[in-house]
Amino acid sequence: MYGFDHGGWMFGGGGFMMLLWWLVPIALVIALAVLLARRAGTGTGERTALDILKERYARGEIGKDEFEQKKRDLGS
Repeated sequence: MYGFDHGGWMFGGGGFMMLLWWLVPIALVIALAVLLARRAGTGTGERTALDILKERYARGEIGKDEFEQKKRDLGS
């Protein structure tokens, strides 16, 4: 009887270790994905107002004076 109780406890511990065996690599993959998304910028591909303003200036849609004024208005 003593051996059965001991074996039951060990089986429960083995199940916990198997859970860790799967959770740790999954958590590492998720952490890596979050890190890469943050490093890439917003992670959603959305452009900021300043990005759009810079693109309009680069295409020649607005002049330097208008660009500078709008940039100040944006607080950048």
